[in-house]
Amino acid sequence: FHGKITRRTCEELLSKNGKNGSYLIRDSESVEGALCLCVFFEKFIYTYRIFRERQGYFRIQTSEGVPERIFRTLKDLIYTYEKPNQELITNLRYPVKKPKALQRSQ
Repeated sequence: FHGKITRRTCEELLSKNGKNGSYLIRDSESVEGALCLCVFFEKFIYTYRIFRERQGYFRIQTSEGVPERIFRTLKDLIYTYEKPNQELITNLRYPVKKPKALQRSQ
């Protein structure tokens, strides 16, 4: 989890890694309280919004027409989407770690 990083910083981190299936989770810049799952695939970054529900659950929006799914924890969400064919552009394979400088500042 990268916290309050900008979309641009997120894109730089994912592009630098450059592997299909690289991903990170950050706070949404446009929706208060929401998170973004950002996934690198074929030189593009796909963003999926995650909402916190009552009782601490997480709900993810994937593609139009795909039923939303609810997870107890972010770890459960990531574990599910590490498997192929889960309605994301690609399965999650490479978590992008926070740069050391960002870890110290938080």
